[in-house]
Amino acid sequence: MGKIKFIDRLRLGFAVSVAKSVTFGVRSLRLGAASVLPGSIARRIEPQLLQLLSQQVKNGVILIAGTNGKTTTSLLLCEILQRQGYRVAHNSTGANLENGLMTALMENSNLLGKLDVDYAILEVDENIVPLVLAPIQPKLILCLNLFRDQLDRYGEVDTISKRWTKAIATLPSSTIVVANGDDPTICYLGQQLSQQKVSFFGLNEPENYLEAIPHAVDSIYCPKCGHALDYKGVYLSHMGEYSCPSCGFSRSKPTLDSSEWQQILVGLYNKYNTLAAATAAKELGVDEAIIRDTIPNFQAAFGRAEELKINGKNVRILLSKNPVGTNETIRVVTQSSDKTTLLVLNDKIQDGEDVSWIWDVDTEKLVERGGTLVVSGDRAYDMALRLRYSESSPQSNFNLIVEENLRQAINTALERTPLNETLHILPTYTAMLDVREALTGRKIR
Repeated sequence: MGKIKFIDRLRLGFAVSVAKSVTFGVRSLRLGAASVLPGSIARRIEPQLLQLLSQQVKNGVILIAGTNGKTTTSLLLCEILQRQGYRVAHNSTGANLENGLMTALMENSNLLGKLDVDYAILEVDENIVPLVLAPIQPKLILCLNLFRDQLDRYGEVDTISKRWTKAIATLPSSTIVVANGDDPTICYLGQQLSQQKVSFFGLNEPENYLEAIPHAVDSIYCPKCGHALDYKGVYLSHMGEYSCPSCGFSRSKPTLDSSEWQQILVGLYNKYNTLAAATAAKELGVDEAIIRDTIPNFQAAFGRAEELKINGKNVRILLSKNPVGTNETIRVVTQSSDKTTLLVLNDKIQDGEDVSWIWDVDTEKLVERGGTLVVSGDRAYDMALRLRYSESSPQSNFNLIVEENLRQAINTALERTPLNETLHILPTYTAMLDVREALTGRKIR
């Protein structure tokens, strides 16, 4: 607090006190999680709130950015650092816009705005990364991936990556960047950074290559020269081992050998999340034994491969909010022997109001295996139509049930799920919150 001017200290204390009062009121009245509103109010009182809070974090702020995997990766890294003995602030609710970041930091401060933590881990919406780098001045930036997601809000992948590169390049040489080497766009971003220390993570498991490049791919062209990349193999979407036959651009070697590491939860995408957190932890000097011990004991974040027991039956919620993520959750479902799946499609602002992305999802694989598919949500009939168009013939062996009422849809899906099987629920973001509220009474854990 010594570097903060007296007038800023007064405004900071007042802003935080007001924010904490708002938090108490909202939670006491059960109006919500109070994960955004306190920050929105406090920043009106002290416009420099994010900077004033961030500069108090003793060892620095860690930013985690990307289209998929932010919440799970940030939670895993948080648990690793806590097991090492560090005190960590974390926006665990997933509120990843500016107001959410400030709310999370204030949650860990006292009434005067004094923050006493070793690290702050903040998952950040990919669109605001350039906006928060200057006030936060992060110690480490973890770049997970970039896929098409809510094009009505963000635009194309290459537009975002160029903005990221330009902003990160201005940070001091002490900044650490951990980048996904299997994602061509992110890998090229890392290779362009000459001032910062850059480490890469990725898979080294050819046995997990897909048979073919999926339909939902975004970056199969060289980010350096634009020529089509040569792929030795792909793990998911455009992520894999590649090189450019024109300019020589190629995948950077990962810091860790993925074949030597366990993974958290289910799905190959969670192997990437595991390696991302482990690589970041290694860069921060965490004991490898602690990292390895944390992985098998990890519990899923809300809605991200979260497993529940409802009426004696197993339920697994797999957030599915864009083509790549949904293809991977379908992959989890089809690799199981379970035959009942509930898909819930919403089109609220947090989901993306344009739901045309469902036509880029390989729903054919879900339909081909048969079983019961229950659909619900604001756009239930859009999803039902997509599934019908996925039939290879009118005699396809699957039972499609459309139920607009979510609670009834959940009950129907549970009734169709045998006791020895798991009901997989694939919801978009706001649908996931609605599903959790229906099942547990709370949207967020």
